[in-house]
Amino acid sequence: MDRVKIVLKSGKEQSVKRYHPWLFSGAIKKMYGNPAEGDLVDVFDNKDNFLAVGHYQPGSIAVRILSFEQVNPDISFFRKRICKAVSYRKSIGITGNPDLNVYRLIHGEGDGLPGLIVDFYNGVAVIQMHSVGFYRIRKDIAELLVEILKDQIVAVYNKSEGTLPHMSGVEAVNEYLYGTSAPAVVTENGYRFKIDWTTGQKTGFFIDQRDNRKLLGKFTEGRSVLNMFGYTGGFSVYAMRNASAVHTVDSSFPAIELANENIRLNFGDDNRHESFQVDAFDYLNDIKNKYDLIILDPPAFAKHNNVLANALQGYKRLNMKAIEQIKPGGIIFTFSCSQVVTKENFKKSVFAAAANTGRNVRILYQMSQPPDHPVNIYHPESEYLKGLVIYVE
Repeated sequence: MDRVKIVLKSGKEQSVKRYHPWLFSGAIKKMYGNPAEGDLVDVFDNKDNFLAVGHYQPGSIAVRILSFEQVNPDISFFRKRICKAVSYRKSIGITGNPDLNVYRLIHGEGDGLPGLIVDFYNGVAVIQMHSVGFYRIRKDIAELLVEILKDQIVAVYNKSEGTLPHMSGVEAVNEYLYGTSAPAVVTENGYRFKIDWTTGQKTGFFIDQRDNRKLLGKFTEGRSVLNMFGYTGGFSVYAMRNASAVHTVDSSFPAIELANENIRLNFGDDNRHESFQVDAFDYLNDIKNKYDLIILDPPAFAKHNNVLANALQGYKRLNMKAIEQIKPGGIIFTFSCSQVVTKENFKKSVFAAAANTGRNVRILYQMSQPPDHPVNIYHPESEYLKGLVIYVE
């Protein structure tokens, strides 16, 4: 079957020629046919020159581009892309490390597969599709993962129920596509974590904070540490190595229970750790001079540009509370995982928060995501995680 042809308005081909993997609906002049969501479509400029092929979806992002060459994205095409993703992680030392068996195997646009996320948890591959195009071929993707990773894979779990575009009308079902597995215990930098991909947020663990958790370990010795939005206690476990006290705060009871379990996995019944199921902003109201180090890793405050202003105010308010109340000489690890919030906007929010407190603040480190979450140089939006380590006098 011939693919639907999309022709762009004059001048709108420039972003495609710069290899940006998203084509926005406002750039389209005409479609020759009526593609269903997830169909492969060919993109041409106004002079009938081929530009790209990709998955179609109605909405702001109209095409997620798979290739800028006139190819047929069939199973062999996806096999090559997945093999490249695996080889890349081997080349940077992510795979084959006995102290690390949890990592991102495929990172969407960063691996030339926009709309596809795959995380690896000690033998279990957890897939999230963000496009109907990939959801349609989910079983093929699972088979390719088993074929390429061979005996490294015991199960493939599809967790796309909450990630497909909400207007698609596709009723995704979370399910095993290959094998089955109980929740796994994974190893990250020598620490152990229990992961439950069926009930946890995202794919079960925030793998993207691995390097930032390791950095945290340089600053925790003898300090009292507060891990806000602690989720399953990733930062808390790293802090426990040498902190005087670690408190984990999250509004979710299951998250707190798993955080406590992860502490016990690594440190037994150590009374330096306490957890609190409470709203983060409520907890921050009354902690004056109680903590030497505070971690602020909230969920995304903004997923769309139309709520960006509110999100930036949220980051400002959150950071202001922490800067106001941390002990003199304290350190704050503060993050944003909102893709629509740029590094500059986030830094301005923290700057405004600091200015409102009147305290002197220094930036020690600027943080991002680890290399198994690669940033496509033509797609700056894929650098979604940004963070600062600040010192408060």
